[in-house]
Amino acid sequence: MSAPTSRQEIAVTGLGLVSPAGLGVGPNWERVLSGESTAAKDPQLEGLPVDISCRAGAYEPEAHFETSKLWKLDRVTQLALVAAREAVSDAGLDPETWDGARVGVVLGTSMGGMASLEAEHRKMLEEGAAWISPLVWVMAPVNMIAAYVAIELGAKGPNLVTATACASGPTAVGTARQLLASGACDIVIAGGADAPITTMTMAGLAQMGALSRRTGEPAAASRPFDAARDGMVVAEAAGVLVLERLEDATARRARVRAKVLGYGASADAHHPSAPHPEGEGVERALRAALADAGVGGGDIDHVNAHGSSTPLNDVTEARVLRRVLGDRPLVTSTKGVTGHALGAAGAIEAAYTVLALEHGVVPPTANLDSQDQQIEVDVVAKAPRQAPLEVAASNSFGFGGQNGVLIMGRG
Repeated sequence: MSAPTSRQEIAVTGLGLVSPAGLGVGPNWERVLSGESTAAKDPQLEGLPVDISCRAGAYEPEAHFETSKLWKLDRVTQLALVAAREAVSDAGLDPETWDGARVGVVLGTSMGGMASLEAEHRKMLEEGAAWISPLVWVMAPVNMIAAYVAIELGAKGPNLVTATACASGPTAVGTARQLLASGACDIVIAGGADAPITTMTMAGLAQMGALSRRTGEPAAASRPFDAARDGMVVAEAAGVLVLERLEDATARRARVRAKVLGYGASADAHHPSAPHPEGEGVERALRAALADAGVGGGDIDHVNAHGSSTPLNDVTEARVLRRVLGDRPLVTSTKGVTGHALGAAGAIEAAYTVLALEHGVVPPTANLDSQDQQIEVDVVAKAPRQAPLEVAASNSFGFGGQNGVLIMGRG
C-alpha cells in the first residue's frame, strides 16, 4: 500500500513509445484505436510449443544507433533509449541545458537483458568459457536499462530499476511520483522496457500453461475478457513518461498531457503465479490508489485493465472492478492489440491511459467476440468509444502476486 502523501500534483509532460503497435506515440495510438492485433508467427521461435509473439516490427536498430554502439546494447536497452529520447523531446526538454543532478530515472523491467544472457550462456556451452563476452555484465543485468538512459541523457539524480514482474511499470511511475513529491528530483524519466521474446523465456511460459495455444490463428490469440481466451501472447516494448511537479511544468509553459494523481501497491502473499481467487491484493492496491488520489470509486471514468487474456486473471480483475468501481467505468485491455509486454506492459498502458484522457476516447479490446458471462463490467469492444474522461485507472498485476495501480487525471 502506498504511503500517505501531500497529494502534490504531478504532471506528465512527455511520452515515448516503442511497441508492437508502432514506433512513436502517434503510430501506437492509431494502431491501438484500430483494435487490430499485432500477434504473428515468429520465425525465431520455430520448433517451440508456442511460436507466436508480438514483436516491435517497426523498430529498426540501425536507424537509431551507430553500429559501433549497437552491438554493445541488449535489445531491451535499445528500446528503453529510443522511448526515452522521444519522451524527453516530447516534453520540450534539452538534456544539454538541464541540471542533471535534479533529473532521476526510474524504469521497470521483468527480464532485463535476457537475450544477451542466453546468447552468452549458449556460447559458453558450445565454445567454452574463454569466449564469453566481457560486456555481458553491462548488457544483461536489469539495472542497465536505467543506467544507459542516464548516461545518454546526463541524468545524474536517483537511478533505479523496479522489478515487480508485470507490475514493474506502475511501480516505476509511482516511485517517480514519490521522488518528485519529496523534492528529491525536479524531473523523472519513468516507465519500463522488456524484450522477453527469447527461446528460454517462451519455452518456460509455455510449459507453465501461461501462453495462448492459438498458434494457427495468431491474430486471434490475445483476447482479453473473451469467453474463449486461453492465455497471453508475449510482446516486447518500452514506454517512458516524463514527470514533473505541476507547478514546475506550468512555470516553464510545458504541455501537461495528464496528471498522476495516485498510486497503490500490494502483494497477494498467496501463490507464485495464480492470483488470489477473490482478488484481495488487487482490491487493496486499487483502494490504496484511490485513497492516495483523493477520489472515490464513482469518480473513475475509464480503466485500462491488466486484462492479460488468461482465464484466471480476467475474471478476478473484473470482479474487483465491479466491487470497487461499479459498472460505470469504460474498461479496455490494450493487450488484445499489443500482446503482453511483461515488465513494460504497465508502462505502455499508462501512456495509453494518458492518451485516452487527452483525446476523450477509449480504445477497443481486440478479439472480444463473446464476453465471458462472469465479467460484469462495461468492456469496450469492436470500436473506440468517445466519452468525457476526467479520471482513469491503469492496472498491472504480476507473478508473485505483485500489484500496482495508477490513478491519472486529465491535464
